[in-house]
Amino acid sequence: MKILSDKTKQYLVLLIKILVVSAAFYYIYNQLSHDETLDFHILSEVIAKKENYPALIALMFLTFSNRFVEILKWQSLSSLIKPVSVGQATKQVLSALTLGIFTPNGIGEYAGKALYFEKKDAPRVIFLNMVCNGVQVIYAILFGLIGLTVLNQYHEIIPNRYLWITFGIITVVLTLLFSVRNFAIKGYSLQTIINLLKEIPKSKHRKNLFLASLRYASFTHQYVILYYLFGVDIPYFELLCAVSAIYLMASSLPNFQFLEFAVKGSIAMFIFSALDVSQWVVALVATLIWLLNIVLPISIGSYFVLTYRVKST
Repeated sequence: MKILSDKTKQYLVLLIKILVVSAAFYYIYNQLSHDETLDFHILSEVIAKKENYPALIALMFLTFSNRFVEILKWQSLSSLIKPVSVGQATKQVLSALTLGIFTPNGIGEYAGKALYFEKKDAPRVIFLNMVCNGVQVIYAILFGLIGLTVLNQYHEIIPNRYLWITFGIITVVLTLLFSVRNFAIKGYSLQTIINLLKEIPKSKHRKNLFLASLRYASFTHQYVILYYLFGVDIPYFELLCAVSAIYLMASSLPNFQFLEFAVKGSIAMFIFSALDVSQWVVALVATLIWLLNIVLPISIGSYFVLTYRVKST
């Protein structure tokens, strides 16, 4: 017995798509209209200087590669379920990003990608997406801890004893996890996850690790280029350590994607205040990063959301 007719379902899906896209663009408009740091006069001055052209071209390339590498990562892993072209992977990644904007830590992204696969494959899609994103989180933690530790030697961002406590907690947690990896909750254990990971070909893992490192380099260097464009005079390695520390601290906090720029911006202000960087520059860079990495891909993803067609059953 059908509760809703196919026609009713189509109208309901269309309404949901319009609401999601409208909400996304309303939030973007609302943020930009109230953002006092986004001074277009200053931006036009930076863009107009010919000596800045190489840096601006590099910034645009990194903006493209940041999202394109993520698309290649997902294409590689999702092909374990069925063959996926670059175009299809682009639709899946960008529409999932749009659907995940209002969910905690982008959880809606998992459901967004699952929509493009058979219902029976949903658990597999969710697991592969966890693998895809998990490597990125590992890099954020690893390089973030290294960056924060090194930066703390130049400027005491946080007391060193807190760093050692953090390292100690991580060591204890990892030791406990692997010592009780066979302990199961509702049939799932760490060993179960390890076994599932072993089912993925090693070539896929190597490709995922390599592409994740490229993506990490892409978005961290977006920050580096923008800070240099706005006249920040900090040695390259020190600046890179500061950016890595920001991503570490931002990743450790629960947040919504549409609030990501505010979270990262506030953490950046905390860290860069110790490096004597203007709070205005920090806020402006955080806003521009949000525009390049979230607003731009969501603008494209919204089209894919609106044109998505529910599979007839």
